[in-house]
Amino acid sequence: MSLELRNKKVSDTFVKYKIAEWGNGNIRACAQVATNVVEQKHQVSRAKRSRALGSRAFRGSTVWFTGLSGAGKTSIAFALEAYLVSKGIPAYGLDGDNIRTGLNKNLGFTKEDREENIRRVAEVAKLFADSGVVCLCSFVSPFAEDREVARRIHTDSDLPFFEVFIDTPLEVCEQRDTKGLYKKARDGQIKGFTGITQEYERPEAPELIVSTVGRSIVESTMDVIRLLESQGIIPSLESNRSGVEELFIHGNRLTSAIEEAARLPQIELTTLDLQWVQVLSEGWAYPLKGFMRETEYLQALHSNCVTLPDGSLVNQSVPVVLPVSAELKERLAGAAAVALTRGGRPLAVLRGPEFYPHRKEERCSRQFGIYHAGHPYIKMIKDSGDWLVGGTLEVFERIRWNDGLDSYRLTPNELRQKFKDLGADAVFAFQLRNPIHNGHALLMQDTQRQLVERGFKKPVLLLHPLGGWTKDDDVPLEVRIKQHKAVLKEGVLDPNSTVLAIFPSPMMYAGPTEVQWHAKCRMNAGANHYIVGRDPAGLPHPRGDGDLYDPRHGAMLLKVAPGLNDLEIIPFRVAAYDTSVGKMAFFDPTRKEDFDFISGTRMRGLAKAGKEPPRGFMAPTAWNVLAEYYQSMKSKMDTN
Repeated sequence: MSLELRNKKVSDTFVKYKIAEWGNGNIRACAQVATNVVEQKHQVSRAKRSRALGSRAFRGSTVWFTGLSGAGKTSIAFALEAYLVSKGIPAYGLDGDNIRTGLNKNLGFTKEDREENIRRVAEVAKLFADSGVVCLCSFVSPFAEDREVARRIHTDSDLPFFEVFIDTPLEVCEQRDTKGLYKKARDGQIKGFTGITQEYERPEAPELIVSTVGRSIVESTMDVIRLLESQGIIPSLESNRSGVEELFIHGNRLTSAIEEAARLPQIELTTLDLQWVQVLSEGWAYPLKGFMRETEYLQALHSNCVTLPDGSLVNQSVPVVLPVSAELKERLAGAAAVALTRGGRPLAVLRGPEFYPHRKEERCSRQFGIYHAGHPYIKMIKDSGDWLVGGTLEVFERIRWNDGLDSYRLTPNELRQKFKDLGADAVFAFQLRNPIHNGHALLMQDTQRQLVERGFKKPVLLLHPLGGWTKDDDVPLEVRIKQHKAVLKEGVLDPNSTVLAIFPSPMMYAGPTEVQWHAKCRMNAGANHYIVGRDPAGLPHPRGDGDLYDPRHGAMLLKVAPGLNDLEIIPFRVAAYDTSVGKMAFFDPTRKEDFDFISGTRMRGLAKAGKEPPRGFMAPTAWNVLAEYYQSMKSKMDTN
């Protein structure tokens, strides 16, 4: 038999059995043609698939977006896909045009081909859903019977199916005409175009109707998110948005704990220890309940995560520990609780203390990749106690430093409320420990522009300089805050959509390991977008032969690091001084001779010498703040 004749026989058989009765209704479906096939049962249950995807709940389902061309189906579906994936929920979008360039490239737009197009897509969506993925299908699918076929394909396999009607009026879709199809249909170039020469059958009872007129993509997408939350497909994230648990105690518990602390054995805290108490008590390290016990310490050290009681993972890339001497450990042996003091005054109680060896070389080798006393934080670890103590922390009151900057030390919950008060629908964080030049500002401005173009109405910048311990040659916190305020006052950054606050963590200079910690803390504070710079948390190698860490690795790692699902990582774009226009601009390698890379060393040299940087490098008043600081330092050195 020739190939042509065989194909004709198959085609005849297909047409003959294309329409069939399904159940007791009149729903069309494709009849089974081949008779020598037997369904093979999987050995893997849906529950096992879910656990493999990092969830205890099966989330496999299909959301079917239907509506006219240009209604916004794909825009909403793909925005939802990005949202779900950012939360660690597997999702995949199937778009009509994409499918017709691959799987269904042999189908046209006749009524029969439209039916077969939808049937095939529904079968593919069913496979996605059965694997535990939330499948997002955006198809005009104008015929009610075809959409019902898609539904039955899922319900017969006990898979959730949600029909979402994107209700955008024809005149609005035609005004958008993003693909130019309506104009062609009006001109007679396209026959049978839905809404013009072919009727669209509106859904009679969809699970959701989304009206897009006068609403952003984000607002429309949130309608679908709320539907999926209400149906238990995805977890409600309201609790995560509402805040983090702080470790402060109040009322009768506080009074009782203060009285108890006076009778307890004590651990006197160093300044570094106190900074970590602040970090823990305010919820930056949530869900940690105190200084790490040994199991938590080992998880953080070797896995960069800690495991919650429900089996889920939370990113925790750095140990948060309290070192003590062997002598103090012996004195505290057997104590059910210990008072943590500063200057002899109790600040907190550590309950159920657990002592374990402080294996310093192992800790440093895992956290920093080296064990070298020339690294400033490693030196502090080497000089600290040989034991670590962990336990549940109860803190009496907010840690205050009384340096004139406490008003900038907003807790994660206070920041979340601040963003809410500003009406923020996106928060993007820029973490830095250096003064802001116009290249940094350009990156922040460009991020805001991108978010607005994506449909966000009020993106807010969290300008979040690090406020804990830093090495001696870093610019002091009070100088950086003054410089940042000058940048805002000059309008380089919009003060109405920027929150300037202090991140209380010590700086560890642990490269890609530490940058996960920085990102996790900003996520706890409500940020959902995070700008990653070049060589974040890095420094020169103590041996003096180049950088300690690859400058690219921080940004690369954050994109795949576990437990950071609430953050979208925005890669750093290199900016330099463009001599052709006299301002900072994104580097263009095709005309690299036009760009001047002004290093930190060169910047400090100009400031110390009282010289001005190239015009447009930094806001003038912000430069004056920096210049005054470096000149005062030079004067002190000359005097000494």
